[in-house]
Amino acid sequence: MKTSLSQLEKAIGVDFSNKDLLRQALTHSSYAYEHLVNRPSDNEVLEFLGDSVVGLVTADFFCAAFKGLREGDLSKYKSAAANTESLSEFAREIKLQKYVFLGKGEEKSGGRKKKTILAGTFEALVGAVYLDKGYEAAKRFLLPLLHKSFRKTDPRGLLINNYKSALQEYFQKESWPSPSYRTVTSIGPDHSKTFFVEVYQGHYPLAKAKGYSKKNAEQRAAQKALKSLLGIKMKGLRAEMFVLKK
Repeated sequence: MKTSLSQLEKAIGVDFSNKDLLRQALTHSSYAYEHLVNRPSDNEVLEFLGDSVVGLVTADFFCAAFKGLREGDLSKYKSAAANTESLSEFAREIKLQKYVFLGKGEEKSGGRKKKTILAGTFEALVGAVYLDKGYEAAKRFLLPLLHKSFRKTDPRGLLINNYKSALQEYFQKESWPSPSYRTVTSIGPDHSKTFFVEVYQGHYPLAKAKGYSKKNAEQRAAQKALKSLLGIKMKGLRAEMFVLKK
């Protein structure tokens, strides 16, 4: 694994002084639980730290890139850049899935493709870079990914956020009561459930969708509802993000 870790360091342009910190960032809890003797530290604390670092870097980036934009719109950009979908894409961009330490069960269930695991590991990696090299190094690591994802976005003509927020704003614009979400059912074992959620306008069902979590299913249901309500006026960038013309 030493070779693999050095390959990752080369890919992200960071030479860690503390290699154990890098290894911890890549260690999922499922792997730690399966190695109780000399149990390695998992990446959950680093993920918590990295979440804050990502938030600061993205806020800094959008304030500099889109000067004069209102706080509300800046918040939408920040939310879009720091959600699970975007972070998992950043992880795939640097092929982070190749380096994650997973337990056997998580490996068999396709853990290397799970967006939540990829996003969490990416945040942990950012946290590790911050602890090992400081804020500026973490910023240098993140900025190219942000530039690549948002270089074609024009904030004057587009509204960016997640699908649930988009549907909420559309309802407000139409002076309708807020949409409501109901979990219809869930199937599967506790560690790998599939949730079925329906979104309503009052008592009228708009759309139904399934997802790996309630939040994910709600986002998908909101996306379907928006497509039904707006048709070609809505162009999806990626799951949990949208472009909605004002």
